[in-house]
Amino acid sequence: MTAFEPERTEPRMTPYGAPYRKPEGLVKTARAAALDGIRRFGMATASRRATPDYLVIGTKRGGTTSMARWLLDHPDVASLFPGRETRKGTYYFDVNYERGEAWYRSHFPTTASLERQSAETGRRTIVGEATPYYLHHPHAPIRARRHAPDTKVIALLRDPVDRAFSHWMERSRNDVETLSFADAIAAETSRLDGEEERMLADPGYTSFAHQHFSYIDQGRYARGLERWMRAFPHEQLLVLRSEDLYADPSTTYDSVLDFLGMPAHAPAAFTAWNNKPKPEFDAGLRAELRSILAPDVAEVERLLGRSMNWHD
Repeated sequence: MTAFEPERTEPRMTPYGAPYRKPEGLVKTARAAALDGIRRFGMATASRRATPDYLVIGTKRGGTTSMARWLLDHPDVASLFPGRETRKGTYYFDVNYERGEAWYRSHFPTTASLERQSAETGRRTIVGEATPYYLHHPHAPIRARRHAPDTKVIALLRDPVDRAFSHWMERSRNDVETLSFADAIAAETSRLDGEEERMLADPGYTSFAHQHFSYIDQGRYARGLERWMRAFPHEQLLVLRSEDLYADPSTTYDSVLDFLGMPAHAPAAFTAWNNKPKPEFDAGLRAELRSILAPDVAEVERLLGRSMNWHD
């Protein structure tokens, strides 16, 4: 496959992986300023703030937002700080690491507030975050181990072919991607050429293409899983299929609560977040991606010792 990609300027992004939109109007400008002040306050009080009890590390477009929201529905799970932002993740162990640990901990409630809630309920209150790029980022596992060695790690893995198409749709909707899916797939090799090697050589280097244009590559889960398996003991890792999350959310949710040592709970509704209408997926391209990704699927199955049942 060949494709011509016009010269482009990378769009400005927020620290949390979304396209930046300059606040317009008095209300939005005031809100942005207030949030900046809250973040500075959080950093000033970082030493009194918690670290994550759990991390949902991905995959992107694999149901991480849904799982994060369902966990926040649990009465013994606290939200990030400030709670009204309803933020699911920080992107600290991947693209924001240079901001420092105080910045990271500024997103978490104080340990005193968690202890008060625990005393009121007689049950332990926990807090965590969900950042889907953590699974794919080469430095995220060791950084997470360094800052939160006791955290529980949850990975949701989606059929990598469906994931690739869904990833492209999201990037297109957000005006990050300008190419058709076929052209984006054709351009991926050149876009990613040498990027992970640069990241490994220079831990401070961040790659826009590695994060946003890795439609096939983010579906090569074995590499990321092996990194997390080396960084954390197996009892701190839970790997689930996204398809099970979609087909039987209650059972999947229960397995996550059991893994976290949390009491049973039923959310008001198992709403699927970020579920958008899907255009037609070209059958020929789908078959090509299935063939390209088959070796990695086999390696994932070997690592996990079970079939993923990803086939057409």
